[in-house]
Amino acid sequence: MGNESKDLVEAESTLRILIENLIDAQEGLQKIGEELKDEILKSFFLAESLKRAQFRGELENILHQKGVKDVNETGTAAGTFARAWTGLRAKLGGGEAGLLQAAEESEHTMMEAYDHALHSDLPSPMKEVLAEQVLSIVASHAAIRMALETRG
Repeated sequence: MGNESKDLVEAESTLRILIENLIDAQEGLQKIGEELKDEILKSFFLAESLKRAQFRGELENILHQKGVKDVNETGTAAGTFARAWTGLRAKLGGGEAGLLQAAEESEHTMMEAYDHALHSDLPSPMKEVLAEQVLSIVASHAAIRMALETRG
């Protein structure tokens, strides 16, 4: 890495994007979990929502350690739309398959955001945290796809 100040700005920007996506995922997974009737799926989604909150906390902690004071994010505009769409889908009778489809799409978006971050110029310790987190997201995505396939 070259200029430490410039590198911190780039790392902060990258982590903030992930934090915004994690907020979207956390809220979306919770909302879907609350809508599902299947208790096993409901528990899975609520647990995954909590994991996204934990991941967010880890990334915010990294930023705090680097001296970034304000890490108040609200999620992305696309995430807000997706959560609203998920709620509408549930109310209009999209059913479990529709909710699972929305979750699968959300997790796919999360994996893409992590992939982008992992290919950016971040310090190795940050990349290690991201690599650990994305493994959990990939496993969640696979589980949601499997649930979708067995119900579709």
